[in-house]
Amino acid sequence: MLEHYSTTVLVAGTDEAGRGCLAGPVTAAAVILPFDFHNELLNDSKQLSEKKRELLMPLIKAQAICYGISHIDHREIDQINILNASILGMHQSLDQLSQEPEKIIVDGNKFKPYKDIYHECIVKGDGKYLSIAAASVLAKTARDQYMKKIHEEFPMYNWKQNKGYPTKEHREAIQKYGVSPYHRTTFNLIPSQTTLEF
Repeated sequence: MLEHYSTTVLVAGTDEAGRGCLAGPVTAAAVILPFDFHNELLNDSKQLSEKKRELLMPLIKAQAICYGISHIDHREIDQINILNASILGMHQSLDQLSQEPEKIIVDGNKFKPYKDIYHECIVKGDGKYLSIAAASVLAKTARDQYMKKIHEEFPMYNWKQNKGYPTKEHREAIQKYGVSPYHRTTFNLIPSQTTLEF
């Protein structure tokens, strides 16, 4: 069962969604939860069905002390790389918090100092601490909504289903229709790029 990182110190959990995608933004969220927050359903967003994430999202927003969500688009990802874009997204989400946290806990093993606030990187933190899990749910649901929206523009890639991840169907669509304005051009969009005949 997930737990609070601390019940005495105001902690912001932060996480991102969409790092491994071929198209669309990387989306980050930061959340500060009250000390008495509990939810049996809440877990790492990857362990939850889309239906459960959609159910949790409004509950987290209503019960959090504060939260922030930020999209870093594909153009910026191509310019500064996916790791820097993920960290930038987390920093921008933290910027949106109406209360300043005393500590920041980050899912994963890479982060850059934010202001002069103590931070700790926690591998698989979204499966350990409530605030990181809450951030993972907000990031994932916000990104999924974004991908469904741009799916309307380019339905041939079926983003409403694959959300921009490198599925077989998505790669085949890139091969057939070429690259959309939302694709990350620095990513290996088609593994067999070198053998394609143009």
